[in-house]
Amino acid sequence: MVKNAATRSAARAAQPAPADQPAEAAQPPQEPYEPLLPRIPILELSPQVDEGLWAATAFSGEVIPFRATAFREGHDKIGVDLLLTDPEGAQTEHHMRALTPGTDRWEVEVQLEQTGLWRYQVRAYADEYATWHHNAEVKVPAGIDVELMLLMGHGLLVTASKDKRRSTAERRYLSEAAKVVADTKRTVEERFQAAVDDRIQHALTERPVISLPSLSATRAIQVERTRAGVGSWYEFFPRSEGAKKLADGSWQSGTFRTAAKRLPEVAAMGFDVVYLPPIHPIGRTFRKGPNNTLDAGENDPGSPWAIGGPEGGHDAIHPDLGTEKDFTFFVGKAKQAGLEVALDLALQASPDHPWVTEHPEWFTTLPDGTIAYAENPPKKYQDIYPINFDNDYEGLRQEVLRIVRHWMSLGVRIFRVDNPHTKPLHFWEWLIHTVNATDPDVVFLAEAFTRPALMRTLAKAGFQQSYTYFTWRNTKEELEEFLDSLAHETADYLRPNLFVNTPDILTEYLQFGGQPAFKVRAAIAATAAPTWGVYSGYELFENVARPGAEEYIDNEKYEFRPRDYAKAQSQGRSLAGYLTMLNSARSEHPALRQLRNLSIHWSDDDSILVYSKYLDGRFTRSGKADAVIVVANVDPHSVRETIVHLDPSQFGIPFGAQFEVKDRVTGQRWTWGTENYVRLDAFTEPVHILSVRPL
Repeated sequence: MVKNAATRSAARAAQPAPADQPAEAAQPPQEPYEPLLPRIPILELSPQVDEGLWAATAFSGEVIPFRATAFREGHDKIGVDLLLTDPEGAQTEHHMRALTPGTDRWEVEVQLEQTGLWRYQVRAYADEYATWHHNAEVKVPAGIDVELMLLMGHGLLVTASKDKRRSTAERRYLSEAAKVVADTKRTVEERFQAAVDDRIQHALTERPVISLPSLSATRAIQVERTRAGVGSWYEFFPRSEGAKKLADGSWQSGTFRTAAKRLPEVAAMGFDVVYLPPIHPIGRTFRKGPNNTLDAGENDPGSPWAIGGPEGGHDAIHPDLGTEKDFTFFVGKAKQAGLEVALDLALQASPDHPWVTEHPEWFTTLPDGTIAYAENPPKKYQDIYPINFDNDYEGLRQEVLRIVRHWMSLGVRIFRVDNPHTKPLHFWEWLIHTVNATDPDVVFLAEAFTRPALMRTLAKAGFQQSYTYFTWRNTKEELEEFLDSLAHETADYLRPNLFVNTPDILTEYLQFGGQPAFKVRAAIAATAAPTWGVYSGYELFENVARPGAEEYIDNEKYEFRPRDYAKAQSQGRSLAGYLTMLNSARSEHPALRQLRNLSIHWSDDDSILVYSKYLDGRFTRSGKADAVIVVANVDPHSVRETIVHLDPSQFGIPFGAQFEVKDRVTGQRWTWGTENYVRLDAFTEPVHILSVRPL
């Protein structure tokens, strides 16, 4: 029966295929498959961006947690090292430590100081001594395979003693220990202890005896200057600083010279970047009047973002502000005060911009022959034409590069880019990398309140900083999720700039939260991220919105807004002292100038937000660890009493130990532990900013 079945099967195979089925094609010879995994698998490298498509980013002085998943079959021990190559090609090795047992996750923290492109790999290997030690400490005391285990230990010590990377003294000590282990005249206990004493364990942990070395893929990190990731920003309109209303009701604009008088006050509050909205000529066609109306008067200044007029375009200065000489004077005065100038880069044009007649192909022409103006429904900007990159991409990108380099030549090294998410992302990637190739200190901030994927990809493409959704994250639950994401989910490529308000954005929280809301928002912005900012008027508690909108009434975008800061200060109506305190805390606490070190803690109250920031003493100039705890009552209309639950191990204190905290806001001191009573009165001080000191 079996023979007949085999015969029938062979006969069927010999028959030609039916007419409607093609004969099987001849198979080409296949190359032997090569596994993607190394001998010891190394996976999930961090930091990295999209499997290495772009370099991860860091700023000078940032502490980076390098992580990887690594394991091997069976129960033998492995070791994992970070191989880090600096921009000049020098390589250093850093042992990685195992994290939570069972996760096979490894980590080492390294502070990167030198700017430039760093590269790293992770090396995993069989740790022969660690495996032997684990087995021997079980078997030898139990009398199992004793001589075999000691023989294996002797061999490892001999091998280690011949490693010329070790010092002469260490090699001699290892050799002497090997002799003791081999000496059968000694007791088993003496021989075993010679192989496992503290000095031997330290030597063979620092420089393991390895086999089966395996390497990961190479990943890159672009380290940029500190200001790319750390800074306190202050925004003001130069035309409002020193502006005067004349007897006939018209206005005399402030200038760069009058605006420069404000710079020492800005610096005294601890800010280090002064950001200017566009300083270019403003178009008259469809110029907007007060509160974004369409009926501008003869003396209404118009929106600075409606760029361009007969006086010039993006490379020109509004004649009311002064000349290029006046601008460089302003930049020089800022530098003297310890401030950098950030300039707005808004790629759009008024109908009067020279581009409209010289390069109509740079805009979108509608079927009726008109040029499309900007819209963000329901908002309409009839005074602004958006740029169309698809008609003359090469011409436009060279023009923008020329403009950026023009302002760079006048001392600008920071650009706040308006609405970058409305332009092609590959253009920004090209522009930023082209500029940074010759001038790596130039910083670009993306003003992109847009969808998460788009916002994050702008950061991946090269923007050193980004506005975020912080403005609209107000509850405890929202802030916990948001801040944790910034510190741990996107930190490899996105650096947040936590602006508390802008000329366009006055949230309901600030409109109706009173002075407590202004303190809460500033305190969280200044402590949760290493870069934050305010728009002038914030320190005066300006909170009146245009009816039905989340933007200021009598908006400074459309009119002059001179402010009497000194009078407000004398009358106790100024937040300037509070902002100064926040920036002082940032200056004195290096933990607040890091991004990735935020830990969320817990309270029993749904309106009490608790987080800490910690920096190990290895990474501070003083050599002392630095820890700050922030406890914020995010309900600006209440007095809250609750219990705060802390995990002190997150900020360098053993769990269960007590420690001293000092409130930066009030100067009060308390002894705290894992559970602590707090009372936060929004109408006095809604936030604790606590420095931590071990008892």
